[in-house]
Amino acid sequence: MNTKSIFAGLLALLFLQPAFAQTQPQVQEFNLQKAVSYALEHNEDIRKASYDELSAQYLIKEAKSNGLPQINGFGKLDIYPSIPVQVIPNVFEGKPDEMIAVQFGTKYNAQGGIQFSQLLFNNSYFVGLQAAKSTDDLYRLRKQMTEEQVIYNVGSAYFQTLQTKEQFSTINANLERLEQLERILQLQYENDLVKKVDVNRIRVNKTNLETQKEALTSALVQQINLLKFFMGMPLEEKLVLEEAQILLDPQVAMANKDAVLQKQTQLQLLSKQKELSELQTKNIKSGYYPSLALTGTYLYSAQRKEFNLFDGSQPWFNTGVIGLQMNVPIFDGFRKHAQVKQNEYAIKSLEADHEKLQNSTLVQLENSVSQLQNSSNAIQAQERNVTLAQEVYDTTNQLYKEGISPLTDLLEAEVSLREAKTNLNNEMLKYKLAQLNYLQATGDLSTLTK
Repeated sequence: MNTKSIFAGLLALLFLQPAFAQTQPQVQEFNLQKAVSYALEHNEDIRKASYDELSAQYLIKEAKSNGLPQINGFGKLDIYPSIPVQVIPNVFEGKPDEMIAVQFGTKYNAQGGIQFSQLLFNNSYFVGLQAAKSTDDLYRLRKQMTEEQVIYNVGSAYFQTLQTKEQFSTINANLERLEQLERILQLQYENDLVKKVDVNRIRVNKTNLETQKEALTSALVQQINLLKFFMGMPLEEKLVLEEAQILLDPQVAMANKDAVLQKQTQLQLLSKQKELSELQTKNIKSGYYPSLALTGTYLYSAQRKEFNLFDGSQPWFNTGVIGLQMNVPIFDGFRKHAQVKQNEYAIKSLEADHEKLQNSTLVQLENSVSQLQNSSNAIQAQERNVTLAQEVYDTTNQLYKEGISPLTDLLEAEVSLREAKTNLNNEMLKYKLAQLNYLQATGDLSTLTK
């Protein structure tokens, strides 16, 4: 290859490198607040709930439209290949006892005009307006509940991902100690200072740790993907998570129960569903009342023996009528009565759901407070345990180097230290999830966005 070719290749790589770099996904750093805010903007369930909320606004407009004037234009063309015949008394010739056949009408008949109606009174209309407004509130609450669920899911996935990453630190530290010990024992074995079985013991523990690390790597990838799913983030994008804490004082965790229940979105949703069912019952009962409407029609009509409807020399005849139309329900076979009873039992079912959810919320509150206190105490105990396990390991390691303690004691101390750190990590995760459960029970999940 000549010098010009080499120079051209290097030049091409120089210019192509930025293009390749641009194709790499940009790494985004997230804290918990930023992750929650991102999810509230990009999560598919929230987007769908927003569409439903916007759609509900048009339900109100649809309900209002029934009380506005209704105007329709119409047109009609009738062609009779055979004009209808009627039999009437022959009064034309003074023979009333004689019946004759007479054709009435023309072959071509056309009509065109406008119909108008204005609702004057209908009790169902006013109930429908109330129901439409309540439906708008219902979809607003559904969106709010969806947002709270997304916040909880993002927070839970976020903390579990951080916990898994923390496990890597523990395993990597243990692997580093075992690898160092393996190198020392291998040298001692080569100089006939230790037995082969001692080297194998180290390698067995090292292999077990490497297997755990591989499983942990797979779990971390899955957890990050799940977090991206809850956030509404494309899987190909890269993210880095910062450490996160929820500032919550367990000493004031027992909030006022009545205030907690009032803030529960799901309880508000059930109350709104009950309200809608009551309005539906009221709407059914409105069917017993009469309705009154103003009506009007204005039309032009033409009758022709030939198809010359657009002949300007031939007349069109206009007609106008204005009237009142009243509909009075009399008997419907007890249909409305059955519908009212169905709604009454539906309301009782909603009341039972409301009571059950209240009890469930209070249980969740009690359990989350209990878990907060237990995990707080457990974290302190595990922190002391990690300190003791570290001291035992350091002492056993020193004794092993001096030839006083056997290798098995050192390996047991290493396992105990790893378990102590793992238990501490697990308790810290339990504490953070208990904080999430408490915020969910008190209806304060939205504080994670602030």
